[in-house]
Amino acid sequence: MSGEVVMARGLTRVYQEEAVPVHALRGVDFSLSSSEFVSLSGPSGSGKSTLLNIVGGLDRQDEGIIELDGEELAPLSEGDLAALRLRKIGFVFQAYNLVPVLSALENVEFILQLQGVGSAERKERAGEALKSLGLSELQDRRPGEMSGGQQQRVAIARAIVTNPVLLLADEPSANLDSETTKELMELLRNLNETQGMTIITATHDPMVMGYAKRQVHLRDGTVERDEVVTD
Repeated sequence: MSGEVVMARGLTRVYQEEAVPVHALRGVDFSLSSSEFVSLSGPSGSGKSTLLNIVGGLDRQDEGIIELDGEELAPLSEGDLAALRLRKIGFVFQAYNLVPVLSALENVEFILQLQGVGSAERKERAGEALKSLGLSELQDRRPGEMSGGQQQRVAIARAIVTNPVLLLADEPSANLDSETTKELMELLRNLNETQGMTIITATHDPMVMGYAKRQVHLRDGTVERDEVVTD
């Protein structure tokens, strides 16, 4: 491993629920090196999704410092933050977030279109991403014509087609059965091991945690355990 992809120091995040402050994160320190595969786990309300969202630039901390690939996020405008997400982060959401009227190929192309990539290159790169996940025969299908596992793989293809610095997966197994979850996690492990992709998953699923090489367990907004997994 070389290079620090994520550096967080003293992250604090407080939400107001019916005028009552809820401390989602309480001074969290967290760092991630290139090519690591980390799971964030913990009970509901532990802060794992909040930490994932701050690392991904989808939310902002109230206190502390967060850097992605050496760049501090707090000073960035919303527009600059959106541009950074587009360049450097791949997201895999539990709801997939595929566009229903677009084919699998067009869904994967869409992120490249936002980056300003030309039509011919978009199609080639999107096709290669789908092929790498065993989805070539599904590239003309729309999301409604695919199973949940197939939709999740299309979402992964969309997330990796930009060659992101960091791949974030929030509860990736939430809508999948155990066999499909196993297939999904083997895909992610393969991306990590063969391409050196840096991955963080936020999950409560022991099967998903078992594929990570490092497990960070949160409770009540703090890091309770941070362990490297040995074979």
